[in-house]
Amino acid sequence: MSTVRKTITLTGQQDAWIAEQVQAGRYTNDSEAIRDLIRREQERTGEIAAIRSALIEGEQSGEPERFDFGAFKRRKIAGNG
Repeated sequence: MSTVRKTITLTGQQDAWIAEQVQAGRYTNDSEAIRDLIRREQERTGEIAAIRSALIEGEQSGEPERFDFGAFKRRKIAGNG
């Protein structure tokens, strides 16, 4: 995987936070910390997209049906002896 050099601008507070993370040994340098933050955001965005997709699928699956918990429980008991 190739790398691309970027110039970014941070607030003093953001820069101090990254420096604290590096100093605490969580990352070896600023770039590693920022790459990890980007990876986490990519994962979070993917998870949110999956949830949205599931919600849309559920909405499009038709009208909800009433759930009979008693019947469900009886079927489970009967199936498991």
